[in-house]
Amino acid sequence: MSKEIIGRTLEKVALQDLLSRKEASFLSVYGRRRVGKTYLIRQFYNKQIVFDLTGLKQGTVEEQMENFFKEYLFRTKGQKETTTPKSWLQAFDYLVTYLQSLSHRKTKLVVFLDEMPWMDGPRSRFVNALEFLWNQHLSRMDNVILVACGSSSSWILKNLIQARGGLYNRVTHRIRLKPFTLYETELFFKYMGIKFSRLDILSIYMAMGGIPHYLKEIKKKESIANILNKHCFRSEGLLYDEYNQLYHSLFVNAENHLKIVELLSKHHYGLTQSTIKTKSKLPQSSLVRMLDELEECDFITKYYPVDKKKKDATYRLSDFYSLFYLKFIRQHKPGLKDAWKHYSATQAYSVWCGYAYENVCLAHMDQITFALGISGISTSINSWVFKGDENAPGVQIDLMIERADRAINLCEVKFSINNFILTKEYVKKIQLKRSVFTQVSGTRHSILTALITVLPPVNNVWLNQEIDDVVTLEDLFRH
Repeated sequence: MSKEIIGRTLEKVALQDLLSRKEASFLSVYGRRRVGKTYLIRQFYNKQIVFDLTGLKQGTVEEQMENFFKEYLFRTKGQKETTTPKSWLQAFDYLVTYLQSLSHRKTKLVVFLDEMPWMDGPRSRFVNALEFLWNQHLSRMDNVILVACGSSSSWILKNLIQARGGLYNRVTHRIRLKPFTLYETELFFKYMGIKFSRLDILSIYMAMGGIPHYLKEIKKKESIANILNKHCFRSEGLLYDEYNQLYHSLFVNAENHLKIVELLSKHHYGLTQSTIKTKSKLPQSSLVRMLDELEECDFITKYYPVDKKKKDATYRLSDFYSLFYLKFIRQHKPGLKDAWKHYSATQAYSVWCGYAYENVCLAHMDQITFALGISGISTSINSWVFKGDENAPGVQIDLMIERADRAINLCEVKFSINNFILTKEYVKKIQLKRSVFTQVSGTRHSILTALITVLPPVNNVWLNQEIDDVVTLEDLFRH
């Protein structure tokens, strides 16, 4: 079976565009670990890559140089330099000479430096050498694409995208690679020859997210329970101890990042930065940086309230695997047979399903706005919490879509593997939320109510009377 790139439509368009440009390009590719960055570049630029180097984790300068020289000898067939470089400056001088020898080629020359953050070891002066490589040489070679890739988004952001030194504003293009959508996940399984219902795909997605490296371990004819038992609750399973490795591979002093993640896991609807600071006791300067890093790696997501006050922005844990690990895997007792059958019968499972499905919806807002017929209208995603006072009771609206056409969709998200039935009592709750929100916020926008479910809800008088739009799982699978 030949390899191909599943999904990634926008990314492939961007990569193709670089091949047609008549100047040098400096592309930065980043995103969380296991999301498929290396695969994307190697597969798409398979015919154009002329140098492919992966940094060594915790490697010394000497080890990095030996690693570089091995690739150099392979590419030049040992016909040029014969001694290992002593520094990155010398190594990149070798690289420039090699690229100049290929100047006769009519196609683009792609230099792929993967896991670049690992190349930047203590006293390596890697960044200084990279500055010189680009500014003095590669930027002047119209047929070169330099691809800098790494899972450590914090390093990529600090040293490349937001650099203030010699690499300031030098990155010409960037790709922040995100996990698969439900649509891409379904395509992936079809490519693997695995037949799952969309409800089964949802179950896997809520536990693992759209992470290709996790999904490719799933085999044909496995049930959802067997998949989760095998990969999550057995000591040899891929996801059994992935959690700590995941964060420590991405961040320096990852214990503090984990402190934030685990704090947010206990507050399903998020916390403000000031509350996180109080509860975590982390210094403000470090906290802001770590929140940015976690957000860039798609572990957490930031939402602004209706009034758009930045200080009241809410951070929510949105990484599916992290949530699943903290809810079930970490507390798992070895020796428990058929673990998932046990956990899926608990109240904790019901709570997790509701929250995880809300996260699925938040990760597929483009599909939801399309289903609502408002994809051409500028929107912002919010939540709204009112603690209550002498004039009105407390209410919480988990998902709101504020629209530029002066309308607001209040979304009720309900997870159920059966057809949801809207009752008179539930309608009263919706009406109360809408009434309190209108009164307290003082909005003059039109208020519409959307019901987001897994299966189509039962068509009854309350649905027709109270709900303006219905969105189901089928809508979330839209491309």
